[in-house]
Amino acid sequence: MSDDPPVTMLLTRVAEGDRKAIDELFPLVYEELHRRAQGYMRQERASHTLQPTALVGEVYLKMVGGAQSSWESRSHFYFCAARAMRQLLVDYSRAKRARGGRLQRVELAHVEPAGPEPAEDMDWEALELAMEKLREDDARRYQVVMYRYFAGLSEQQIAEILGVSTKTVERDWDKARTYLYVTMRDEA
Repeated sequence: MSDDPPVTMLLTRVAEGDRKAIDELFPLVYEELHRRAQGYMRQERASHTLQPTALVGEVYLKMVGGAQSSWESRSHFYFCAARAMRQLLVDYSRAKRARGGRLQRVELAHVEPAGPEPAEDMDWEALELAMEKLREDDARRYQVVMYRYFAGLSEQQIAEILGVSTKTVERDWDKARTYLYVTMRDEA
């Protein structure tokens, strides 16, 4: 994912408070955000009421309407968008659970970003708790998961961002998946 100069320029203008830049930015980032939202929603049951388009809209409004709208690069913007999508799905799951919805545990041992096989219902709350524990225990592995799974970056792109080798990213990814699996299993 190379940095697209128009997107980067618009992100800078948004950070400076240029409201017109927000309107110009959305068409440039919409397709990528929608693709990622579709990947997350493929992990949900077919009858899930939240649609990728609605998820993109919520994320975009949360990001550009919030107090924090300063992004270092296009990659950083998509990282923040992935984090916002994850949080919205966690909030949606919590609301569903509060209404008496059924949660089902999903094992992450072989989950890949935007995998083609739909899982049952993703237990976003359990994943969120496991991710928070991972962030506390190993910040770099947390970043690898965020960049790989939630932001959809390749191992090479992550290595460049984090300033480590691709092999290190591969090891971190494998260990983080195991950590998340064990943490989610132990919490269940």
